[in-house]
Amino acid sequence: MSGTWLVPVTALRRNVGQRVEVHRAGSLGELTVAGSSVPVEAEVILDVVLTSLSGGIEVTGTVRAPWQGECRRCLGPVRSELEAEVRELYTPPGVDRDGGPDEETYELGPDHLDLLPLARDAVLLELPLAPLCRPDCAGLCPTCGADLNTSPCDCDTEVSDPRWAALDSLRTSDRAL
Repeated sequence: MSGTWLVPVTALRRNVGQRVEVHRAGSLGELTVAGSSVPVEAEVILDVVLTSLSGGIEVTGTVRAPWQGECRRCLGPVRSELEAEVRELYTPPGVDRDGGPDEETYELGPDHLDLLPLARDAVLLELPLAPLCRPDCAGLCPTCGADLNTSPCDCDTEVSDPRWAALDSLRTSDRAL
């Protein structure tokens, strides 16, 4: 566990309904999903509110992180920042809010909670699976590989399907049908 992401909660757990604002910033290590990644040295920012409940602590807020990747159309570099909304429950080990076992909550320690798993999960879920450098990216020419965002190429743009070649020859012939 990283000290940056640990939050002392002993006093908070004693007062049900109490709220505490928490701001944390630090590295999560390298996170990668389908070619999009948060660099190791990137600073991830977490702004959340902790609310004490009778069965644990609710954490709500946002996680922001810079990310980089490769455009799925033109293969150019893409850099941006993601922002993920979070609303999660921390409970003592093996117990959920209703008193039964639960694997859908984060573990609440006796005197602290660790925001690192919550921040990592939020960032991983928000990373784009197929990033674009811009919404109207024209991509690469399938014939010559030229970047169509910078200039058009002189390749033949008519796409022919070899399965229709016999019919295409009829269309281009001088014979009348």
